[in-house]
Amino acid sequence: MGLQKRIRKYRFEIRHFIILFIILAAFQVALSYLNKISSKALIEQTMDLYRKDSAIRLGNLVTTSLELLLEQSQLSKIQIDESRQKIIQAFDIILNQQTLQQNVDYICLIFTIDSTDWAIDEGSDLFNFIYYNLPPRQPRATHYSEAINRYRVMAEDLRQTEQIFCDWDDVSSFHVLVPFVPKGEFEGVVYIKITPDVSNITREISTVYDETGILFTALILFGLLAMFYITSYTVKERDLAQEQLYREREKQVMAEVAHQKEALFTKRIYHAHHKAEKVMGFIKEEIRELTAANIQKFKYVVTRYSNFISRVIYDMKWYDPPVHATRNPIFETNINQVIEFLVNYLFKRVYHEKRGYEFELDLDQKMPLVHINEYVVWEILEPLIQNSIDHNKEKNILITIQTRNYPDKGYSEILVMDNGRGIEPEMLLASPQGIKEIFLEHTSTRENAKNSGYGCYIAYELSTRRCGWKMDAMNLQNGGCSIRITIPL
Repeated sequence: MGLQKRIRKYRFEIRHFIILFIILAAFQVALSYLNKISSKALIEQTMDLYRKDSAIRLGNLVTTSLELLLEQSQLSKIQIDESRQKIIQAFDIILNQQTLQQNVDYICLIFTIDSTDWAIDEGSDLFNFIYYNLPPRQPRATHYSEAINRYRVMAEDLRQTEQIFCDWDDVSSFHVLVPFVPKGEFEGVVYIKITPDVSNITREISTVYDETGILFTALILFGLLAMFYITSYTVKERDLAQEQLYREREKQVMAEVAHQKEALFTKRIYHAHHKAEKVMGFIKEEIRELTAANIQKFKYVVTRYSNFISRVIYDMKWYDPPVHATRNPIFETNINQVIEFLVNYLFKRVYHEKRGYEFELDLDQKMPLVHINEYVVWEILEPLIQNSIDHNKEKNILITIQTRNYPDKGYSEILVMDNGRGIEPEMLLASPQGIKEIFLEHTSTRENAKNSGYGCYIAYELSTRRCGWKMDAMNLQNGGCSIRITIPL
């Protein structure tokens, strides 16, 4: 029990073991890499020595044996026919005995007969060629295509120099071509393919490196454990200090968040209160113009005005209103109707063609209903339309509002466009938070913008954070700007 308590207080964390694993893995990778390089260099040296010694010597021995056999077989035609079986048997022994060795893949003689290259690996075919100049009964060009190709490349050099040629390919096989000159004249070559077996050498090397790797890994492991043991006291003090720091920082963050919520709440209420004052003026105008003929229109317009005032009063109670007050299946808002009401009963009552502002609605009647509170949609769209008016004091400003539904693409969109001077380029740059500057707090290009820069900010916050929509701003090629709201279906 005492040992367990002592171990627990050192507080080994998961990152300690991760670091330990990474160091050990890196060491093993480095050791394996060094092992591979060293083994490759050793094997290459071994192969080079083998090529200079065994491979060339074996090829020379086979060729010499065949040439000596032919020199001792200088017989008449009758004697040749009588000794045919013995000579063929001697050829077969020389050709087949070498292939019984572990490293020899195959051996053959390559000759050129009537401009055709032939590969011979049987005593009877060799006998017919030497004594009767007959080609093999069955061509072996396909089986010995690699040997014939190498012979064709080196034939002229072998004929002129009569030197042994030995090549080492990428798969660690030797290709030995020994000139065959039985009667003092170049007749062809003896080709031998040899693949040395170095598995024993490789196994021994791997065993030595494995033992070395285990030893050094154990040393590193114990060294790291000792390091963690020594530094554990410092880690414990560090964790305690960090815990106190985090608690203090948590208090500061909570206070800062509360302050930000209060500030945003105040700004939102300020803007809503300003709009509510305007709406109250509209309600008074409707009351003054009330007649028996327009009573139905009066009910429709004043009811919507009153509901908006109620929403403003409701928002005054909350820093952060509950989600169901904004998004709820019971809400079935027709976005086109909200846009028509805002334009006809809000903006056209203040801004009309005589003042240089004209509104154009291009609404898609197939726009689906959204489960968003109607007056939250009002709070999103109203500052965007107002922004097009406030930043364009020129005459003949056309404000176009479009809605489009794309069921095949899975979204619908709202476009608020104008033909004014557009948005300043720096306002379309992305901030470090990934949000365009126009949608940030305290950002405005209006003169005397002391209380400006909140309209697009509040619209962006409501649409993205509460409704789950997307909002973007851009300048149009023919002048003016566009605010796009994307609504996923």
